[in-house]
Amino acid sequence: MILEQLIVSFIASTGFAILFNVPRKSLWQCGSVGMLGWIIYVILARSFDINIVIATLIAAIFVGILSQIFAKWFRTPIIVFNIAGIIPLVPGGLAYETMSLLVVNEYDSAIAAAVTVLMLSGAIALGLVVSEIANQMIRNNHWRKYHNAFDRKGVTR
Repeated sequence: MILEQLIVSFIASTGFAILFNVPRKSLWQCGSVGMLGWIIYVILARSFDINIVIATLIAAIFVGILSQIFAKWFRTPIIVFNIAGIIPLVPGGLAYETMSLLVVNEYDSAIAAAVTVLMLSGAIALGLVVSEIANQMIRNNHWRKYHNAFDRKGVTR
């Protein structure tokens, strides 16, 4: 079961990376980011019985951090790894189910499913933002030791 999840999420991430014209040298990394993000989600949601929104948030944060690391290592823009990495987390099946429930006039179930889709989408966006903020904080703290009293602000002449 887990092996199938790994293989399918890797193929899905790599397929979308190909669709978005990612350079060939980055395809394996894109597939790895998506695969690892999905496996984090599966372990949290199914093994530890964590709410799917929280599991998606944690997996998106992980995808964002891993994308930052891979972008530095492989000298590639972060967006290349972010997009391919979040593809397995996107709630496409649930969005389709929401639309089909609306078509058959089951509005109560459709509203519940739509709220879940919106929360999952928000969790993905929030996870990527949190990882970017963490990266900026680490980067600014790292470079702060090289500043002195005569840098940027506070120059007295």
